[in-house]
Amino acid sequence: MKAEALKGHLDGILLAVLEAGPRHGYAIMEALRVRSGGQVDLPTGTVYPALHRLERAGLVRASWSEAGGRRRRVYELTTAGRRALDTERGTWQDFSAAVTALLRPASPAASLP
Repeated sequence: MKAEALKGHLDGILLAVLEAGPRHGYAIMEALRVRSGGQVDLPTGTVYPALHRLERAGLVRASWSEAGGRRRRVYELTTAGRRALDTERGTWQDFSAAVTALLRPASPAASLP
C-alpha cells in the first residue's frame, strides 16, 4: 500500500503503533508492516517527517537512547497524543462506515431515476 493511499490517516496510524509503548523509528516501521500483514511498508522519508510533525504538535515525545553502542531516537505518545488517537479512531470509524455503505452494491430501490 502506498503512502498516498494513507494520506490523511498516517498520523493516526503512527499514534496507534506507539500506543503499546515507546519505539525507535525502525521499530515503528516494522510494527506498521507486521500489524498490517505486510500491506503498509512505508519508507523512512514518509515516516520520519510525520514523526517530527507529531512531535512539534506535542502528540509524541522523542528522546535519545543507546543500544549496542548506537544512539537512536525513541518516540512515545504524550497525553495529548492519546487523546488525539481516541479522536482519530472515532473519525476513522465514521469514515469507514460511510465508505463501506457507499461501496456496497446498490439495491434497485435505492437507485436514482
